[in-house]
Amino acid sequence: MHLKKKTQPKEKPKLHPRNRHRERYDLKLLVTACPELAPFVTLNVHGGETIDFANPEAVNLLNKALLIQHYDMSYWDIPPGYLCPPIPGRADYLHNTADLLGSYNFGNIPTGKNITCLDVGVGANCIYPVIGTREYGWRFIGSDIDPVSVASANKIIEANARLTGMVECRMQTNPADLFYGIIQKDEYIDLTICNPPFHASMEAATAGTLRKLNNLNEKKIKEPVLNFGGQNGELWCEGGEAQFVGNMIRQSRQFATSVFWFSTLVSKQSHLKGAYDALAKAAAVTIKTIPMGQGNKTSRILAWTFLTKEQQKAWRDLRWKGSAGK
Repeated sequence: MHLKKKTQPKEKPKLHPRNRHRERYDLKLLVTACPELAPFVTLNVHGGETIDFANPEAVNLLNKALLIQHYDMSYWDIPPGYLCPPIPGRADYLHNTADLLGSYNFGNIPTGKNITCLDVGVGANCIYPVIGTREYGWRFIGSDIDPVSVASANKIIEANARLTGMVECRMQTNPADLFYGIIQKDEYIDLTICNPPFHASMEAATAGTLRKLNNLNEKKIKEPVLNFGGQNGELWCEGGEAQFVGNMIRQSRQFATSVFWFSTLVSKQSHLKGAYDALAKAAAVTIKTIPMGQGNKTSRILAWTFLTKEQQKAWRDLRWKGSAGK
C-alpha cells in the first residue's frame, strides 16, 4: 500500500498580510542569496526541502539568507551564545504596530525617517531596526544593557549602508532603567517596542531552551546548545516577564508626553491582568491588546498611550503630516 504524500500548507495564515514570510521558505532562492546555507538543507519526511531548526548554525545562516534576500542586507551575524530571533514573528510585531500608528492617522501608516521607533533591548541581532527601516523607512534607536550586544548591533549598522544614519544604538548604563538615560530631553518617540525577557531565573531559561530544542529534535538533548538560547539578559530577569512589563508601565509614565505609543510583547496571557492593573494605576488614556499567532504559539502586543485626543491631534499635525506611505 502506498502512503499518500502529505501536502504541507503553502501559506502561514496566522501571519500578518504584509509579512514577507507567509509562504514556506524557498530554500533554493535562499541558498542563492547565501550559499553558506546549502550544506544545511535536507529533505523532510514529506520530501520537501528543510533545515534542522535545532542546529544553531543552520538557523543563523537561514536568518542571514532571509535578511539578504528580503531586507536588502549585505552583512548580518551574531556573536556565539546570543539570541537568534525568528524573523517572521519579529516582522509581525512591526507590521501590527505599524497598523496601530495608521489607525490613529486616518488609516495611513506614517512612514519615513521622521518617524522614530525605540527598540528597548535591541540585542546583538539588531533585528527590529533591520526590518523596520526596510519596511517603513522609520528611524530607530536601539537600547541595551549589554556592551557586546551594542557592539554587535553597531557592527551590523556600519556594514550596511542603508542603516547608516537610520539606526542609533544607545548603551543603558543602569539595568533598572528602561527609558531614563535613553530618551533624551526634547526627544519625541512615535513608538517603543520590546521583546521582554520571559523567564524569572537562569534555571527556567535553560529548561525552556531544552524544551524548545527537544521539540525540534527527535534525539533528547541534555545540555542547551551554545549559540541558540540567548544570553542572560535576553532570556531572564528577576520576576520574569510579568515584573519586567510592570516596571516598564510604571516607568513609562515619566515619559507620558515624549512617546505616542508604548508597546511590549506579552507571551503569557495570565500576565495581562497584572499589566492592566499597572496601566490603570499609571493612568494610561488608551490601551490596546493586539493578538499575534505564530505557528502553534499565540502571543500578543500590549500597547498604551498617555496622550489625550487633543494631544494626539497635535502630535499628528506636528510629526505625521506628509509621512503616510502604506
